[in-house]
Amino acid sequence: MSLIDSVILEVADPAAAEEFYTAAFDPGSRIRLRGIDTATAATTTGFRGFTLSLVAAQPSTVDSLVGSALDAGATPLKPVTKSFWGYGGVVRAPDGAIWKVATSSKKEVGPATREFDDLVLLLGVADVKASKQFYIDRGLVVAKSFGSKYVEFESAGSPVKLALYGRRALAKDAGVPPDGSGSHRVVVAGDGASGHDPDGFAWEAASHNVQQANGVG
Repeated sequence: MSLIDSVILEVADPAAAEEFYTAAFDPGSRIRLRGIDTATAATTTGFRGFTLSLVAAQPSTVDSLVGSALDAGATPLKPVTKSFWGYGGVVRAPDGAIWKVATSSKKEVGPATREFDDLVLLLGVADVKASKQFYIDRGLVVAKSFGSKYVEFESAGSPVKLALYGRRALAKDAGVPPDGSGSHRVVVAGDGASGHDPDGFAWEAASHNVQQANGVG
């Protein structure tokens, strides 16, 4: 595995989720939706152990994306605010997925848009070093690494970037308690074989997923 084709979110109401994501972020085929029967699907409680992050070019684009998400029905978790690293905020989508929208720029570089530069899947893991090695062994190349705290892999032209963060640290960054159990309700569609990582995050071959999940937009 070296390329992430898309992220599949397992949702109870695909039509409603598609309407939300198209209105909020318009991520196209980078986000796919898979319907589940909540009566028979594995349960999930609390923090699901991952967040999705949109990286924008400027503060006004962050405002535009967060505003669109809130208008479409998202719940605010952290208000958009300035910090030493930049500008951003966090929302929870109606299906339960947590989204952070941020920029490292503190200055405007052009007119406000709803276009983002990168989509990053951040996995909250129990042991960053162990998970880092797991992915290295499967072909991913490290782009940035900060000891046992954070790892970012090279995107290699992937539509979605992958990063690892300690579970408690990721929950704090998202503004939610770290406790949670059950299904992550997310599947990563890549170019490798199907399987699970040390924290139970599922991977499936992208060609397999295209037949089972609908893209947004």
